[in-house]
Amino acid sequence: MGKITGFMEYERIEEGYKPVPERLKNYKEFVVGLDDAQAKTQAARCMDCGTPFCNSGCPVNNIIPDFNDLVYQGDWKNAIDVLHSTNNFPEFTGRICPAPCEAACVLNVNDDPVGIKSIEHAIIDRAWAEGWVKPQPATHKTGKKVAVVGSGPAGMAAAQQLARVGHEVTLFEKNDRVGGLLRYGIPDFKMEKSHIDRRVEQIKAEGVTVRTGVLVGALPKGSKVTNWAKESVSPEQLQAQFDAIILTGGSEQSRDLPVPGRDLEGVYFAMEFLPQQNKVNAGDKLKHQLRADGKHVIVIGGGDTGSDCVGTSNRHGAASVTQFEVMPQPPAEENRPLTWPNWPMKLRTSSSHDEGCSREFAISTKEFIGEKGKLTGLKTVHIELKDGKMVEVPGTEKTYPADMVLLAMGFVNPVSTVLDAFGIEKDARGNARASTDFVGGYATNVPKVFAAGDVRRGQSLVVWAIREGRQAARSVDEFLMGFSDLPR
Repeated sequence: MGKITGFMEYERIEEGYKPVPERLKNYKEFVVGLDDAQAKTQAARCMDCGTPFCNSGCPVNNIIPDFNDLVYQGDWKNAIDVLHSTNNFPEFTGRICPAPCEAACVLNVNDDPVGIKSIEHAIIDRAWAEGWVKPQPATHKTGKKVAVVGSGPAGMAAAQQLARVGHEVTLFEKNDRVGGLLRYGIPDFKMEKSHIDRRVEQIKAEGVTVRTGVLVGALPKGSKVTNWAKESVSPEQLQAQFDAIILTGGSEQSRDLPVPGRDLEGVYFAMEFLPQQNKVNAGDKLKHQLRADGKHVIVIGGGDTGSDCVGTSNRHGAASVTQFEVMPQPPAEENRPLTWPNWPMKLRTSSSHDEGCSREFAISTKEFIGEKGKLTGLKTVHIELKDGKMVEVPGTEKTYPADMVLLAMGFVNPVSTVLDAFGIEKDARGNARASTDFVGGYATNVPKVFAAGDVRRGQSLVVWAIREGRQAARSVDEFLMGFSDLPR
């Protein structure tokens, strides 16, 4: 504990943002991180509690009091070693994780929590600047081969862990670049893709073979070359060539809104809209890119994906942006004695909202309307909870003009083709059925095939994906070698 009275002396320091007019001109990151002095002051607020709930609040169980103390002492080199001991990619989580660790901070009982996420962000950025992040190739090889299918954070973490203990790892990705939804779901203004690129170079230097543009399973009927996969590999080929397989794909099946007019031109899934802009930012040439320029945009869905649609639409130059949320507006502040140390339900306003957005709560879309096959608006009604059911509020019907509607209501399950191709049993939600037991965890019903990340647990956070990738790597290592020194 660096400073015993720090939590009483210092206030929470928030990371800053570049001005809205400046950041709307491009797709670059605009967060202004803490400098060394600010990070030290923020770290001094950590009380090193007898029971640090932040550790358990963090899905990867970051050793938060320890790296806070090291930052306070100015020992940044050991701070990154502590951080890397539990988290393969803190530059991802330090930018886009919602920080459940901060909700669990003991200070959050009656004060502002320690800015754990901002300290993590400062540590990893300092580590890259100082050249402390280097490949860690295995000192010996096991002769075992592992295929990792899906290159999002779960797949990248699993591949890195397994390569570091000497297995020959091949990482398969159906898209043209590594990263999964980190690459094509998260806008560049939240996380620039250079952070993924340098991690890819690191895992390659550690012995991971990366194969992009490869679909595991059959290509769609009649398709020879697509913009996301140029060849296919069958499950039978992988099972013959590899000693173990980990499926780490995302939960990619978007939740639809089957109301009249859904087939009108102008109604799109968020994941049709967001990846296109990321591809353009990467230098790709796209025909007929979905653009919001000059349009009245309505985003249906109040979560992070919806917020990303808001920010991207504003950068396109939308005439207006409105975001719908079916649930009632939550309170501005949580009931801390009731919710702590769990993740609270409260009103969250993102940086994208601050850039320009109207928000409507407790609203339901009844119909999309249009002319000559093109969207012109939508009909809505407000709803309320009565006797455990959502019912319409009489007299609240309204028609909104809209040139573009983006459906950002979450994801229901992974695309079933890969699971079906392997014969993987599914749970009630359509995810791969696999337990997280300490022995044999993440194993599916198919011999030597494991599943981790969103493909197993459903739509979740990047930090949960990293955790599951790390834990699945340990289970696979134990399966192959009879024991494992990898952390779980």
